[in-house]
Amino acid sequence: MAVPKQRTPRSSTRKRRSAWKAQRPELATVQLDGRTYRVPYQLVPAYRRGLLPPPDQP
Repeated sequence: MAVPKQRTPRSSTRKRRSAWKAQRPELATVQLDGRTYRVPYQLVPAYRRGLLPPPDQP
């Protein structure tokens, strides 16, 4: 089993970890029942099929 020769400094670990930032999902417009909603792009097919209820705010 591989074992590191030296302990990784805390600053290196945190520097690497801080580079990974969560991004906001891209919003796409979708029309449901004659109303226009902005929903995450990945969920558009689910909204169109009726698997998810329409969001509260247009």
